[in-house]
Amino acid sequence: MHSACGARLRATTLLACLVALPHASPAQVVIYRCTDASGAVTLQNDRPCPKGTQQQKRTIETPPPAPPPAFVTPVPATTATPAPTPVPAPAPTPPPKPAEEIARTPPPPLFECRTRGGDRYLSEEAQPPPRCAPLQVTRLDGRGESAGGAACEMVEDQCQAVPEAALCDAWARRVREAEIPASFFNDGRTQLPAAEIERLRGVVRASTCTR
Repeated sequence: MHSACGARLRATTLLACLVALPHASPAQVVIYRCTDASGAVTLQNDRPCPKGTQQQKRTIETPPPAPPPAFVTPVPATTATPAPTPVPAPAPTPPPKPAEEIARTPPPPLFECRTRGGDRYLSEEAQPPPRCAPLQVTRLDGRGESAGGAACEMVEDQCQAVPEAALCDAWARRVREAEIPASFFNDGRTQLPAAEIERLRGVVRASTCTR
């Protein structure tokens, strides 16, 4: 045999020889089967059998060569993006207070005073000015009838501060007493002017005693 299959081979080795034949075309391979006088069989490609041998010719179609593998672009590994850190929502802003509520202030101090006769009243002064308390006038003979004269004695009332927790109640009482005619009292107080009464009401309205 003239090809890579060499000398004589058995018919069962035909397929292996076809793979190794160097002169075969990409599409067809021509195989010659030669049998000599002694019955020995040889296979050769693209060359007829020599004289004196029995020849059998066969054309075999070969499969086309496999295409080269396509180049695959590697896909870079994706890096997991960390989840964003949640940002706490800002605390809600409380609604603004009404202007009149912002302007309110605690009520001013008050003092509860007591007269010599035991009457009590409220004053904005820690020590009210002395006042003249009327005295009973008697005659020289000791009788209590009026002798046509009058007398009084200067006295000072004793006062103490009203506790802060009781200031609102005390101011409400102060306004009520100012609104009562002076004739209801027997301690020598006089009726306050209307403007002064209105001032006392304004103090209460502008303080935290009014909700």
